[in-house]
Amino acid sequence: MIRLFLMLLLAFALILFVVAFVVTRIENAQDAANHALRNHALKHDDFKHDTLKHRSASEKPRNVAVVVFSRSGNTGVLADYIAETLDADVHELVANDYQIGMVGWINALSDARNDFADISPNHIDVSHYDTMYLGSPIWLYSPAPPIWQFAKNTDFMNKHVVLVNTFNSQFKQHFIDEFEALVRSKGAISFAHQYVKRGRMGSQMSSQELIQGFDEKYNTKRINDRAGERDEQQ
Repeated sequence: MIRLFLMLLLAFALILFVVAFVVTRIENAQDAANHALRNHALKHDDFKHDTLKHRSASEKPRNVAVVVFSRSGNTGVLADYIAETLDADVHELVANDYQIGMVGWINALSDARNDFADISPNHIDVSHYDTMYLGSPIWLYSPAPPIWQFAKNTDFMNKHVVLVNTFNSQFKQHFIDEFEALVRSKGAISFAHQYVKRGRMGSQMSSQELIQGFDEKYNTKRINDRAGERDEQQ
């Protein structure tokens, strides 16, 4: 009986290792592709990133921000697109515990349901923004821990908050409701949830398909056009 148990335990460990190996290989490939795509976009000014374009003191500061945590870059590519379309600043969160690789994947799996994380930067001055897009992947049906931590660290008084998620399978609404309750408790005056399903590992849509699917669903360009028309009328 003990021998059978040990054999089953060994088989389970082997299966887990194989799954982790395959998943991390896919994530490594995605990260490399998305990193190259984002760097190419920045160099050609296709996306307006806050580290790329600085405004003079006489210019009106942007009133929209995109704050994003993206482990393998999928959500990051989408966040850059939203920022480019809405002329928004981009602030990227880094969580060293969840870096690409097998250790990061195990940590992400272990912490997926947490609402706390060690992030950098720990605080961002968002006082001059009216609207904030908060982007993250979905881990085990819930937004990833770094975006929860950012929300807990941030004052959203009188701000419109949009949670943007990408995911492989699905999310559970009660986690989204809890996130909404959190940002409203920090002063947010409105909340919206926008999301796009990438697809299962090994058969995910490309980054361009991800952007196209999001734009078809939420008409980001049309929203920006309407906002521009309102600004002209004021």
